[in-house]
Amino acid sequence: MALYLLKRVLNAIPILIGITIISFVIIHLAPGGPLSQYSEDPTIKAADIENMTKAYGLDKPLHTQYLDWVGGMLKGDFGTSFQKSEPVSKLVMERIPTTLLFTVTSFLLSILIAVPLGILCAIRANSRLDQIISGFTFAGIAVPGFWLALLLMMLFAVKLGWLPSGGLKTINADFSLADRLKHMILPVITMTLGEVALWIRHIRSSMLEVIHQDYMRTAHAKGLPAFIVLFRHGLRNALIPVATLFGLTLAGFFTGSLILENIFSIPGMGRLFIESAFQRDYPVLFAVTTMASILTVAGSIVADVLIALLDPRINLSRMQEAGT
Repeated sequence: MALYLLKRVLNAIPILIGITIISFVIIHLAPGGPLSQYSEDPTIKAADIENMTKAYGLDKPLHTQYLDWVGGMLKGDFGTSFQKSEPVSKLVMERIPTTLLFTVTSFLLSILIAVPLGILCAIRANSRLDQIISGFTFAGIAVPGFWLALLLMMLFAVKLGWLPSGGLKTINADFSLADRLKHMILPVITMTLGEVALWIRHIRSSMLEVIHQDYMRTAHAKGLPAFIVLFRHGLRNALIPVATLFGLTLAGFFTGSLILENIFSIPGMGRLFIESAFQRDYPVLFAVTTMASILTVAGSIVADVLIALLDPRINLSRMQEAGT
């Protein structure tokens, strides 16, 4: 397993390099630039803009800028923000705990809700309960996250006034756990519902396929309790095709927070990314896109490892030879 994991990590390095090159080129090809805001400022002279261009290294060829950025990143230096004049690593470390708080909470909550409901729908397939839950899942998959966020905000924050419309805490109020939880409810619900709906559909479909297999009937014929048959023999095999979805979803939560953090005014990585995009703050944009890429590739590796752990039929040596 250790050798397989090492090979997967090594195979991921060229992918990450390719992603960073593409991201670097696309960001530079976007209209405008970090200094475009000064072009129409009468107090800023052309010589000042030229000096800033040299100071930021923007006068160098694109490949040289990329190599300089990669060299600094490998040393743990993501550069200095053009707009805030602060180390990018400091800005990221200030924002990432907030993003992780929401993404990890939503991820765990999605698992706790989706797994039992997916199993229940499979056990009671085509029942009234299954039809009701399936209706909600189709709606959850179809409704865009940003639109759901606005609807929840309008209902619970504007109309009813039960919950705050955004932020992490009440303005000018001391920190309290109850206040923090209150501010987390709407964003976490928004991030969770769509993924829960998707997971329930996959788990239900996979579980339905498993419970009709011969080995499940054999286990029942041996007199094993239904609970043991379902969870020891059924659930483990049913989760094999779903493991890929679980592994990739955590990165999806991270990228999904880019929009939701701005809707709910949450000072996390998503809001930092949007602010930097409008300001063409290249070092911050490179750092956030790289982190998202690493999470996506890591999620793929985690999914492969989960499948290998869940399915003893998988021959890891063959997987290593295939380079998967």
